[in-house]
Amino acid sequence: MQCEMCGETIRGSPKLVRVEGAELQVCMKCEKFGTEVQQVRRTDLVRPGAPAPRPGRTATAVVPADRRKRDLFDYMGGEIVEDYAVRIRKARMDKGLSAKDLAMQIKEREHLLKKIENSELIPEEDVRKKLEKVLEIRLVDAPIEEAEKKVQTKLTSTLGDLTIIRKVKK
Repeated sequence: MQCEMCGETIRGSPKLVRVEGAELQVCMKCEKFGTEVQQVRRTDLVRPGAPAPRPGRTATAVVPADRRKRDLFDYMGGEIVEDYAVRIRKARMDKGLSAKDLAMQIKEREHLLKKIENSELIPEEDVRKKLEKVLEIRLVDAPIEEAEKKVQTKLTSTLGDLTIIRKVKK
């Protein structure tokens, strides 16, 4: 059997992968280009008491949550604020920049910036960082764990703070 992506002969069992909405039988090298789809084992055996399958319908495979691929928001530290569009627009206007000028400064399209300002699009991490740098604003809430760690380090004392070490002369 040949890989439907690269054309090489598949050694071992092929992987069923969804790439851009199409399900392909691919080799081990090409499986990284898509999301693996669990193959449903079809048996003609019907359990007693189970309803008979309807003709014309096929079972769909569901990928468990622990096996899903990570997306953009899994890599971000903290969550983007809800009023990001208002903050961006206000900061841009405070600096006296037009949407076109800001787009040129961050090297992105003006259309993308307008969609972000209209809350039609959440900025990706690289765009978000550029906007934060140029406009001098924060668009991401700090994770709670970091804030708690900072408070703990200020309040806790160590054993070295409480003891006095004296050297014994011999």
